[in-house]
Amino acid sequence: MDTITYTVRPGNTLYAIAQFFGSSVKAIAEANGLSHPYTIYPGQELIIPGKDIGAPRYYVVRPGDTVVSIADRYGLELDDLLNLNRLENPNIIYPGQILRLTK
Repeated sequence: MDTITYTVRPGNTLYAIAQFFGSSVKAIAEANGLSHPYTIYPGQELIIPGKDIGAPRYYVVRPGDTVVSIADRYGLELDDLLNLNRLENPNIIYPGQILRLTK
C-alpha cells in the first residue's frame, strides 16, 4: 500500500483530506493512531494511506497559479484539465478555487 505525508492546513477536515487523496477517514485515522472523535490541527503531519496514491483528485488554486502551471505540475494535458473543470477561459482562475484533477 502506498502512503504519502500531508500537512494539515487551517480549515481542513479529515473527511475533506480523505476525499482529496482518494482515501478514507477510517484508513487515515488508523494510520495515524487517531481515535474518535478525530481531532486534527493545522501543522499536524498525517500519513495518508491508499491504493496507488498518485496525484490528488483535487487541487486548491493558490496565488500565482495558472492552469498551465497546474497541468504541468501534475502531468496533465491542458485540454483535459480545462474539460474536467468546464473552464471556458484558461486565463480565469482564482485563489481558493477547487479544480478537479482526475475523473
